[in-house]
Formats: sequence, structure tokens, C-alpha cells
Amino acid sequence: MKIILDAMGGDNAPAEILKGAAAAVAAWPEVEIVAVGDAEKIDACVKENGIGMKNIQVVHAGEVIEMCDEPARAVRTKKDASMVVGLRMLAEGAGDAFVSAGSTGALHVGASLIVRTVKGVKRPALATVIPGKTPFLLLDCGANVECRASMLEAFGVMGSVYMNKVMGLEKPRVALVNNGAEESKGTPAYVEAHQLLKNNRAIHFVGNIEPRDIPAGAADVVVADGFTGNVVLKLTEGLAKFFSAKLKVMFKKNAGTMLGYLLLKGGVAEFKKSMDADEYGGAPLLGTRRPVIKAHGSSNARAIQNAIRQAKLCVESDLCGVMAASLADLAGEAGN
Repeated sequence: MKIILDAMGGDNAPAEILKGAAAAVAAWPEVEIVAVGDAEKIDACVKENGIGMKNIQVVHAGEVIEMCDEPARAVRTKKDASMVVGLRMLAEGAGDAFVSAGSTGALHVGASLIVRTVKGVKRPALATVIPGKTPFLLLDCGANVECRASMLEAFGVMGSVYMNKVMGLEKPRVALVNNGAEESKGTPAYVEAHQLLKNNRAIHFVGNIEPRDIPAGAADVVVADGFTGNVVLKLTEGLAKFFSAKLKVMFKKNAGTMLGYLLLKGGVAEFKKSMDADEYGGAPLLGTRRPVIKAHGSSNARAIQNAIRQAKLCVESDLCGVMAASLADLAGEAGN
């Protein structure tokens, strides 16, 4: 299995990217990495940090798409950028999946224009696994700010397939983010989307979900437009950091609380791990013809390793093929 990796994308490139790649090939011998980026900088980084490059091939790309670049323009003009070269290699079959911690906007545009989407998907959705009582998949998380009802329905199908094939859930529960549980709640697009999801036999739709119920494990797939989904994501991230900081202050208050920490150390560590986004590594762009994984811009080596693991699972489960078949079935049912 060959995973193409954007070695220059992200705040900590290329060092943390390459360290994550080395950890991935050590953990999974069947994985080969193609690191795309400035070969001279990669070579210097490898020597400086003593990074093992077994099963890691370097493909030179002399440009980098910066976070400040306008996405569509950057993809069209920076033909030798590491992200563009990597996506082109994926589209041409030179690898099985692509991972990048670079610009989300550029990756979304590049995946749409270069890798292309499966039939029935207008634009891919950015999907993120978020910790809760049980982990849930939130999509879209910011790629498509405004969505038609049919797009929200497609997100529900794609999210259900992902949670089944990659996360191993037998019958994922799909819910639509709204300001009330009633079918009539929300904007006209959301009211229409509710009916489409409700009547879709390919998924297990459990209705609307209010934001306060999302962390409680009421659904496995949470569907929203990109604006709403991004607000939910950032609020969740902020609350996780807030509670972690409050726990630290509480346990350091006095000798008694520090003793309590020692007694609860295992449970606290488990809680922190469950709230750690690095454990999930990356967010797949669902709907592309081949697996594309977006890692957080500030990813460290562990996050990159887990993003590669996400890509590996997508390839092993033939996620994109199953996704295409599921959406084709949906289109067939709609035409009958």
C-alpha cells in the first residue's frame, strides 16, 4: 500500500511530517510512503533529526501552497506545489491515498479539480471524528458553507458509510443538527433535508439533534452545512481545552486535591486521551474518487502517523468504492 504524503504542508513541516511517516512505516510494514516536497530541505531535515527513511520515497516538488494563499488561484498557478503534485499523483494512480496538513481550502479545491468526486457528489465534505460519550463523525466541518438539501442527504449517506467501514459501527445513527427536534424546525433547506434523510433507506436516520445533545452520544453521524459544522467543531475544541485546563487547576489546588489526582490518575489520563484530536489524526474529504485525508495544520508526528492510519483504513476498506456504490444506489432509488 502506497500513501502519498505532503511533506511541506502544515505548521511543523517537514520535520514532524517526516517523523510521523517514519513512525507509520515502523508500525505498519505493509505501508510505503511517498513524501512530496523540496528534496533538498527534506534531506537536510532528515540528517538534522536523524529520521529513518526506510520505505519512504521522496518526490521533489519545488513550491508550497501557503495558508495565506487564495485556494483556487494557488491550485491553478502553483503547479509544482507539494500538495498539487501529490494530488496529481493520486489521480494518476501513483499511490492509494493522499495525506496533507496544508491549507484546507486548497486541499478541498485541489481534491475536487484534480482527484474529482464520485458520481452524485457535487463537492466533497470535510468529516471529522470528534470525542464524546462515544466518538461521532461531524460533516461538513467547513468545506461547504452553504448546502442544498440534497447535499445534506449525501453527507448523511457518506458519513454512514465511513463510520461503518472505517470505524466499524454496524448501524450508524445519523442525525441532522438543528435548533429543535421537531421535523418542522430550521431553514427551508433543513426542513427538506430532514424529509430526504428520513425517507432514505440506505441510512439509519434518528431525526434532528440539538447541539447540547451531540456530545451525549445521541448520534454517530452528525450532519450539518459547513458553516454550522465548523461552529460546532470549534466550540467543541474550545470546551475540551477549557475543561482540561480546569481539571489541572483543580487538582493542583492543595495537597488533598493532588492526592485525589494520584488516585484518579488513570481515569484522568483516559479522559485526556479521549479528548485528544491527535488520536484520530485526520479528517477525510468524503466523496472523492480516491482517499484524501486532511490533517490539522498544527499536527505533530503522532497526529501525522494517525492520519496515515486513517488513510490506510480507507484503502483497506475500499471506502471510496463503497461510497460510490452507495450513492449510485441512492440515485437509482430516486429515479424509480
